[in-house]
Amino acid sequence: MYLAMNRFTVPAENAAAFEAMWLGRDSRLNELDGFVEFHMLKGPEEDGRILYASHTVWESEEHFRAWTRSQQFRDAHARAGQGSQKLHEGAPRFEGFTAIQHLASTKAA
Repeated sequence: MYLAMNRFTVPAENAAAFEAMWLGRDSRLNELDGFVEFHMLKGPEEDGRILYASHTVWESEEHFRAWTRSQQFRDAHARAGQGSQKLHEGAPRFEGFTAIQHLASTKAA
């Protein structure tokens, strides 16, 4: 399993627009082999800034890398430079992790 995260620092006054941008996005992730799940996470607010992280789980790093070369990736990021940079500070910080252990609940959801 491979987890890919991008962290964003968003001024609190931009939070609603930043969230709307993500919630309105058509990522097409579910079309890709190896895609497991996606979460957009909202973290704590500190000094007027809110930490957000996009969190994607893949079956393997190879599946994630294939996504970054796909047409779906290009389509999902086509408007990335059009206004979104004004919503968060600096560039997103990418972090990739290979799972060395995975535990799941045995309770039915």
